[in-house]
Amino acid sequence: MQVKRGRPRNMETQNAILTTSYDLLLEAGFGSVTVEKIAERAKVSKATIYKWWPNKAAVVMDGFLSAASARLPVPDTGSVFQDVLEHATNMARFMHTREGSIFLQIIGEGQVDSALAEAYRTRYIQPRRQEVNDILEQGNLRGELKKNIDIALCIDLIYGPIFYRLLVTGDSPDDHYVRQLVTQVIDGIRSI
Repeated sequence: MQVKRGRPRNMETQNAILTTSYDLLLEAGFGSVTVEKIAERAKVSKATIYKWWPNKAAVVMDGFLSAASARLPVPDTGSVFQDVLEHATNMARFMHTREGSIFLQIIGEGQVDSALAEAYRTRYIQPRRQEVNDILEQGNLRGELKKNIDIALCIDLIYGPIFYRLLVTGDSPDDHYVRQLVTQVIDGIRSI
């Protein structure tokens, strides 16, 4: 059992730090955000920030996620197709918002900043993958999908093309595209 040391986080201070890091991210982009700027605007010490987060990338990602997570609810309609379609559509739509474009910039910055790449992978990508994993597992338990599917591969087949369009080709993964994509993948793994 791990014992936490020090005082617990003050939620008001934590929220001020997260809100400030998010505001600075929106104003100037990831490259211009510094722990010093966050501390100054949130009226806290840098030591307070470093006590709770290991680096700038972690606090910025947590600020981003605290602001954006409500916009990406996990659907539970009772249909694996409908749940995956809603999840993928909401994610693609989100990427066309200001917050989404910031996240795409973060992915770009992460190609040269390993701490940032680790932060967005562990704090954003992995939790979203787990959401879809859970949706597909539920579909499997309900007998909607073939028994021995590779769930991780199915997630890649659905979300990989969306990010390819967003980050490589510049084409828009609109609602029609996402529906076609999800239909093709789910039709290939349906049990019936």
